[in-house]
Amino acid sequence: MYSPEWIVQELFACLGFFFKKRSLSSRITALFVYDSTFSYVDRIVKDAMKNNLGLILAKRAMLSPGAEAYVEGADTSKRYTYGELNERCNQIANAYLNEGIKKGDRVAFLLMNSIEFMESYFALAKIGAVVVPLNWRLVPDELEFILKDSGATRLIFDEDFIDTVVELHGRGDKTDVSHWLQVENQDEVCFFAKSYQEFQAKASGEEPDIEAEDSDMLYIMYTSGTTGLPKGVVHTHDSSIWALITFLSTGDLQMIDRYLACLPMFHVGALMPLALNVYRGTCSIVMRSFDPVRAWELIEQEKITTGLCVPAMMNFMVQVPNFERFNYSTLRWIMTGAAPVPVSLTQQYLKLGIGVLQVYGLTETCGPACLMDGESTVDRPSSAGKAFFHTDVKVAKDDGEECAPNEAGEVWVRGKHVMMEYWNRPEATAETLVDGWLRTGDVAVMDEERFIFIQDRIKDMIISGGENIYPAEIEGVLASHPGVKEAAVIGLESEKWGESPLAIIVKSDEGLTVKEVLDFCEGKLARFKQPQGVEFVDEIPRNPSGKILKRLLREDFPGPAPV
Repeated sequence: MYSPEWIVQELFACLGFFFKKRSLSSRITALFVYDSTFSYVDRIVKDAMKNNLGLILAKRAMLSPGAEAYVEGADTSKRYTYGELNERCNQIANAYLNEGIKKGDRVAFLLMNSIEFMESYFALAKIGAVVVPLNWRLVPDELEFILKDSGATRLIFDEDFIDTVVELHGRGDKTDVSHWLQVENQDEVCFFAKSYQEFQAKASGEEPDIEAEDSDMLYIMYTSGTTGLPKGVVHTHDSSIWALITFLSTGDLQMIDRYLACLPMFHVGALMPLALNVYRGTCSIVMRSFDPVRAWELIEQEKITTGLCVPAMMNFMVQVPNFERFNYSTLRWIMTGAAPVPVSLTQQYLKLGIGVLQVYGLTETCGPACLMDGESTVDRPSSAGKAFFHTDVKVAKDDGEECAPNEAGEVWVRGKHVMMEYWNRPEATAETLVDGWLRTGDVAVMDEERFIFIQDRIKDMIISGGENIYPAEIEGVLASHPGVKEAAVIGLESEKWGESPLAIIVKSDEGLTVKEVLDFCEGKLARFKQPQGVEFVDEIPRNPSGKILKRLLREDFPGPAPV
């Protein structure tokens, strides 16, 4: 229950937001001009029952306008309250409306972690446009496919990626992009682009009409496909908001928390928590890119209490020389996922008084599936935890029948936070979504207490530094080399990255060298996808139907990966 004192405090804070920066005369005038002063409130009340992700920022700005919302990790002088963040968001929304953007139009982001990414995400949500976040680690060929497949007509990009964007622009109608918006810091704006800052400054900060709700699309997030072609995971306003509710019903996040955001925002593991923080009224301290020393500095300086890192990041942090010199006493817990967490790493953080929460989830579930607290992780080091609140998880046979305890099967997940579909992939959607259940492709067992233990990945996915890598994509590139007869890729355990790809090759040219193979992959694959090692063999084992027996390859090449 909120106290009367808190309610009065929030009321006056809201009034202060409505009248901020107004002269005495304008304040008096505003009291008599209801529509102009309180149109902001009217619109929020009118839209109150809509499930729209952008609306949660408007509501938070109304309730907590002066509360700190966003801090730039590289330059902590850049701080924004919820009132300021919402006004910036509205400017972008209105700027796009002025240019004729329509509900359902796709807008791609090629952005580092930044205030521009966050405010544009919420702005486009309000007006019903669909966000397509791009993995900036991808090469132009990969980005070209995603832009064309999604039908994105607009691209917002950082000057960090000017070379890539210039190349994409030069490819003409190989994409549908016709509007280019550049976030400028030092470089001049490209001749074919508009300045983001000018675009934003010219528009009104008034609250726009909410144009999307419930089952309308919010974003299309691409993941690598088993065939080598990425698939666009479609999430709606409903599924995204239910992901927030699901987490808050299970996890420990408070309004007073200060959250360290260091994962790239193009990941669901970053995008969902940022929205969650707005929903809860938590402050996000955002790192443009991850640096372990800077992470410790921010924890001390900003009195950070929570955050999310992949296991590789957590490992890098404790490898910082004399990291104990930093004051991390405010840090209650770190959430981690995307790869198994070594129990020794969990124990190391627990000894520091920092809790570790393991999350098992997928882009297709908008994040949540299973959650594991630090204590349970030590007791069950190989478990992925139990199902989140508002989430059903089962280990099932091919026909969907639930397996007996400790019987191996596929992990199926059900909840209102599960994706709507794969964009333009009806067959893949039908294979993955069955009677309301999402088939994950992960093989696991469930014990009598309903703890999940992942045993293998049906899709042979490799997880390196939190990034999903599908061997088929790498195998396709390797097979295009004239000196390669056959190729297979497996993941090797890596102390640094969790897993790293290993290429196993049958030569058609006996002169082929390891260096030639690795050099061939440069520019054709994102760096994190490139093999870290190469092994030459006389034959790749296959079953009678011709499928590669990767289980045998893992036995022949147990690793670890080269450092």
